[in-house]
Amino acid sequence: MRTGFDAKRAVQNNTGLGNYSRYIIDILSKFYPENDCVLFAPKKKENSRLQTILSRKNIFIVFAPWFYRLTASLWRTFGVKKDIVKNKIDVFHGLSNELPVGIRKTGIKSVVTIHDLIFLKYPQYYKPADRIIYRFKFRYACRNADKIIAASECTKRDIISFFHIPENKISVVYQGCHQAFGIEADDSRRKAVVEKYGLPPCFLLNVGSIENRKNLMLAVKALKHIPENIHIVAVGKSTPYQLQVENYAEKTGLKSRLHILNNVCFDDLPALYQLADVFVYPSQYEGFGIPVIEALTSGTPVIAATGSCLEEAGGTDSFYVNPDDDMDLAKKIMLLINDKALSQKTIDAGREYVKRFSDKNIADNIMRIYRSL
Repeated sequence: MRTGFDAKRAVQNNTGLGNYSRYIIDILSKFYPENDCVLFAPKKKENSRLQTILSRKNIFIVFAPWFYRLTASLWRTFGVKKDIVKNKIDVFHGLSNELPVGIRKTGIKSVVTIHDLIFLKYPQYYKPADRIIYRFKFRYACRNADKIIAASECTKRDIISFFHIPENKISVVYQGCHQAFGIEADDSRRKAVVEKYGLPPCFLLNVGSIENRKNLMLAVKALKHIPENIHIVAVGKSTPYQLQVENYAEKTGLKSRLHILNNVCFDDLPALYQLADVFVYPSQYEGFGIPVIEALTSGTPVIAATGSCLEEAGGTDSFYVNPDDDMDLAKKIMLLINDKALSQKTIDAGREYVKRFSDKNIADNIMRIYRSL
């Protein structure tokens, strides 16, 4: 089989959709080496995290023709169809919510991964123009794909609700995380990370873009109700919301207990997770919640929020709170920190739970979808 992939994010993005794109291409090319994987990317960009994948013999990459370089989005939306046909692709997979316009007319089967429909569920977090563009692209992809992969059961329900897509057209395939999170960092590595980022002895960890929807503010508010030796370390891309959180921390005397790290090297993340006492993820809404998987794989107990899909990511042995209840979050933090036996039980159960998100299981699930077409 020759499978084509929309590889814009795989080449150009270092987080989020870029991680997902590289992950899927990686596991499919690894576990099914007899198949060819053809990556279609608008333009070249140095990406060290893609180099290992590109070195495999069953990976090929196609860039936009020179006359599309200044309008790469046009090639990705329209012009790429000619290259897909030229490369004799059997199944084309839109890895980040989109498909080329007119893909059905080529006769080539198509799959699209829909990560979330948060822009429809919580429109206040998005600019009006972005909502209009996303709605057109996502709806078009859902209606024209031969098969849809939803990132979670929660996302599947949203696709059915907002776009009225038949349930039998949608398959839920979860995402795993990078294998690095399952490798225990040695003492020297941990010490180096502690010194590099100035980490406190006891801290909660939060990973993800520091934006309103991710709800870091709730975790900072919880600090008021727990001992002063417990800090919070937040890792992620900065947005204007970060300033709101910092201002609140300063006004409430919590500034010294809040550590925000905006430019953390990926190689340092596993040690950060493993050094944390508790991982807190009180997001208002998620399509799945990969940081929860990373935490469980790292052996860190998780407290996440109710209301979306995080129970799917964290399983029944993780802890959950209302995303507006800072007092309950504080109580659960102290429960895990004070009760070492409970914390260890949660860690062990989490490691067992995330086995269902193994690379092989996910690759097999996706390959079954391709073959069904």
